[in-house]
Amino acid sequence: MLNIVDVSKTFNPGTVNEKTALSHLSLHLQPGDFASIIGSNGAGKSTLLNAIAGSFYVDSGSIALDGRDITFIPDHKRSKVIGRLFQDPLRGTAPTMTIEENLALAYLRSAHGKAPFSRITRKDKEFFAEQVKLLDMGLENRMRQPVGLLSGGQRQALTLLMATLVTPKLLLLDEHTAALDPGTAEKVLELTRTIISDHHITCLMVTHNMKQALELGNRTLMMADGQIVLDVSGQERAGMTVDDLLRRFKAGTGRDLDNDRILLSD
Repeated sequence: MLNIVDVSKTFNPGTVNEKTALSHLSLHLQPGDFASIIGSNGAGKSTLLNAIAGSFYVDSGSIALDGRDITFIPDHKRSKVIGRLFQDPLRGTAPTMTIEENLALAYLRSAHGKAPFSRITRKDKEFFAEQVKLLDMGLENRMRQPVGLLSGGQRQALTLLMATLVTPKLLLLDEHTAALDPGTAEKVLELTRTIISDHHITCLMVTHNMKQALELGNRTLMMADGQIVLDVSGQERAGMTVDDLLRRFKAGTGRDLDNDRILLSD
């Protein structure tokens, strides 16, 4: 499904601000894999997602999705098959447009065979309302209200729906609940689990919560210095604890994980 081979990326090369963000990184995801990624600030987690989404081109290596080389395909073309959520709930929606209009934009962008200026039919609108109702937030009764009037949690849930309205080949989640209050975050996480499971979506999720990284999905990855230093799944992962993760991180990097946000997360 996703095949990343020996990818590297250095920002500001040859300057005092030179930073190697990804270093000879390789990763393979099978169809239906749901992998959680954890690591300190600067480990390369978001950079990896940006590389996959096409926010920049990598310096070396290759990225293939569903057997197609996308290494040098621009981001707007990748967005037709890659869904994405960011930490900031405001990034995924157009605030002055209605819920219905936001969903229409997402649908037309992603729907295969749809021309960019295709008309949204009454049947499409009924489909949008049915999908919004599944969020269980009462938004199906507010379809013509501007998205800017919604709370952060409602906007993030709507963005999740927009990203998966037409099932993507890959879903990228970049700490998509970190800016929400605990109760709302848990609800959005439960929606995430349900949507990914129901549609059998292949997913990469960045999180700062180690317990969450062990409970969600079927694989846990740890990153440091632009590389994947730990990749566990199956029975090995099933029996792991947070302390086990910390010990494995130290064994793989030669140092303790010292990020307070990760260590203090529950």
